[in-house]
Amino acid sequence: MMSVDFNPVMKCIDIIKEIDPNTIVVVGGAHATLATGEVLANPKIDYVVTGEGEITFPNLLSAIQNGNPPIQRLLVGERPDLDSLPFPDRDLFLNEWRRAGYDLSSPEAPFVPELPPPFVTLIAGRGCRYNCSFCKPGEDLIFGKGTRRRSVANIIAELKYLLERYHFNSFMFHDDTLTEDRHWVSEFCRAYRAAGFRAPFFCQSRAEIIVQHEDMVAEMVKAGLRGFFIGFESGSDRVLRFLRKGTTRATNIAAADVCKRYGIAIWANYMLGLPTETKDEVLETVSMLKRIDPDYYSPAFYTPHPGSDLYNYCLEHDLSLITDHESYRRNPTEPKIKDHDYAFLNWALAESQRRTWANGVNRKARHILKRYASPRKVIRKLTEVTGAALGKNET
Repeated sequence: MMSVDFNPVMKCIDIIKEIDPNTIVVVGGAHATLATGEVLANPKIDYVVTGEGEITFPNLLSAIQNGNPPIQRLLVGERPDLDSLPFPDRDLFLNEWRRAGYDLSSPEAPFVPELPPPFVTLIAGRGCRYNCSFCKPGEDLIFGKGTRRRSVANIIAELKYLLERYHFNSFMFHDDTLTEDRHWVSEFCRAYRAAGFRAPFFCQSRAEIIVQHEDMVAEMVKAGLRGFFIGFESGSDRVLRFLRKGTTRATNIAAADVCKRYGIAIWANYMLGLPTETKDEVLETVSMLKRIDPDYYSPAFYTPHPGSDLYNYCLEHDLSLITDHESYRRNPTEPKIKDHDYAFLNWALAESQRRTWANGVNRKARHILKRYASPRKVIRKLTEVTGAALGKNET
């Protein structure tokens, strides 16, 4: 259960207990781990499993089935060896989609043209070794400190299974930062190509990793990388330090330049309305986005989530405007913290995603260079595009 799921989950529990009061209810997930007291406060919840549940939850079911249910309601999840876990049964999701009327051949639908269907996702590891204040230490409470990584052989085995089962044409890694271990990434790229895979993929990375290890980026592109999710977060160096992000505005821009050199799509994650952020610093983020010109924008108004140091900062300084669990929604729809002009932030949100005329021309040029092999065709098409753009700009 995520924080935003709290209300619907509680309503489901009410319905379940009304139909059959003897039904045993078990709740786990991020919110159960980071706000355990709130979840335990509901007497209709029989057990709460914190952390990871793959070992603890089946053990609980066995104990109940054998007539020896635990006396304590709070169960701390054991952390499994990730290679020992079976591959997820994605047919459960696919069957639900089909029952809802969707005609799908794979359990997930691609969301960008760089990832053709059928499309699947997988996770190569859990945890994160970085220390961003908007996330930590909550993630450490869920997955432990640092990162636990599956072996490359285990990932290749799952990809082979997914290819046989769903005939996927693209996929995405859901890891927080797949690229933090460049040696693992290099081994994966070699094994992926050696196994005959050619499907394109996306993954999450960090700006400073992309800049520092361009050789790794090149190897990933050769293997099939088509896009990076990058947490740029802010265009202000002061705000980035406040967030303990470990990067700078200049590094963010340099990472985007590396991506463009290799034809990698950029999915830009960033926040507006952060604690202590000024209007001038918001404008720094807007100007950074103009310079980066990402392929995809993923903005959010900062929302204080339980378990993070920044959440505690908001509580200590009486900043939070979160009044119910619905307010945890990530999409920018309403004020989240005090001391911000949200009319201005809504303007900044729209402005950060408005491409400049020059960016539009450059984007068209890159597309043409990819599509047309003949230099003469390229020149003719560029002339048409720039002429049309100039005419539009004059009107």
